[in-house]
Parts: sequence; C-alpha cells; structure tokens
Amino acid sequence: MPKITDEVYYIPGQDEFMPDSHTYLLGKPSSQDLSLIDAGLTGKGNYKIQSILNAGFELKAIKRIIMTHTHLDHIGCLTEIQKQIPWAELWMHQLEADLLEQGDERAVYGMEMFRGFCEDQFGLKPGAFKFKVHRKLNGGEIFDLGDSAWEVLHIPGHSMGSIGLYHRPMKILIPGDVIYADYAIGRFDLYGANGPELKKSLMRLAELEVNILLPGHNQIVRGLPKGYILQTAKQWEAYLR
Repeated sequence: MPKITDEVYYIPGQDEFMPDSHTYLLGKPSSQDLSLIDAGLTGKGNYKIQSILNAGFELKAIKRIIMTHTHLDHIGCLTEIQKQIPWAELWMHQLEADLLEQGDERAVYGMEMFRGFCEDQFGLKPGAFKFKVHRKLNGGEIFDLGDSAWEVLHIPGHSMGSIGLYHRPMKILIPGDVIYADYAIGRFDLYGANGPELKKSLMRLAELEVNILLPGHNQIVRGLPKGYILQTAKQWEAYLR
C-alpha cells in the first residue's frame, strides 16, 4: 500500500474485466482516526482489507468509509468491507444516500442493461445495495480526519452526488471519477449524470491549487502541472452541453 504523504495512503484498484476503483486511507496513523475513501468493485473487499493489514494498520483505527459516489466500481465491495469493520460509519452525499436508503439502485448501476449484466456476473440480487448512511454530506463541510483537515466539495456531473475531498495545506485533491490524469474525465451518460453540471464542476476544481491529484482510477499525479484541470475542462467543453 503506497504512501502518498504522512496523511494519505493508496490501495491501487485491481482492474480485471471490469475496473476496480482506487481506495485511499486518510489520517495520521498516530491519530487512530482513519477514513477509508471508496470501497471498490464487487469481490475486491478482501484485497483492500488485506492491503491495510499488510501495511501495518489496525482495522479498529478505521472510523468511517466515505464514498466519492456510488457507482458499482466504487461501492461494489462495500458490504464485504463492512463485515470486517462493522463499526465504521458510512458517509456520502445526501442525493445518493437517500436513494440507497430507499433501496433505489439506479445510482449504482447507471443503466438497466448494466444492472442485468452485473447481477449475472457477480450473483447480485435486487436490494444488495440498500445501506444505512450515518452522515449525509452536502458539500462545504470541513472535517478533521485523523488530525488532517479535508474540505468536502459537491462536484456533480459524473453522478448527482459526486464529491471531492480537498486538503488545502498540501494541495491534495481526491476527485472521484470527475477528472483523471491524461486529460480524461468521467463519463456523463449514466443515471444522474449531466454534461453541463460536469463542466461547472470541472471549472470549480480548476480554481483550486492542486499539486497531488488522486483520482478514482488510472494513475495518480504528483506535481500536477499548473492549469491542468482548466485545460482538461476546455478540451471537453464542446461535449459538455
């Protein structure tokens, strides 16, 4: 489990026939107040938990799981992880939290044809993603997560409840699937997605000073070039209408 900073650790996604999101562990180890950011694809829970243990962390130090959004590649193994850390609270944006608490899984699968494929592939049943959410986020909150201050940003467009986490002192951005390296952005054709909203979110992120970009997939970036997010937004502008 690579160390990004003294406050951020990284569990790379294990992509196979479907992508598995990266998982991040936030907080100073000495705080015993750690946060897991995103879970990952169905079937990857044991890999994520074992990575944490192999790095020398105690599971009891993990106090919460924060979802950047609830697509299957990010939330698929949440139940697997919760079985091993049942005390950890679940945090996510209110718009997607309300859906999951009602058993509405449209924000998990994105489209009906994908739901059927995943249910067949993973043996999932309707209602597999009905969860109790302990804290519903709206954006604008600032939390002390393990002696480390993180700002919550509501950045819809890839999904209605997409959030980012921003550490202003070290200029670290965890944007979920809103923006990646290589001038790529998250898709905007699934349930709850919206191209113009995604454009607004990208332009908002472009106002931040970002040195370390920790997206949901693909490579992470240290020393992000100045203006990278704005340049990416402009490259996609014509499609986000």
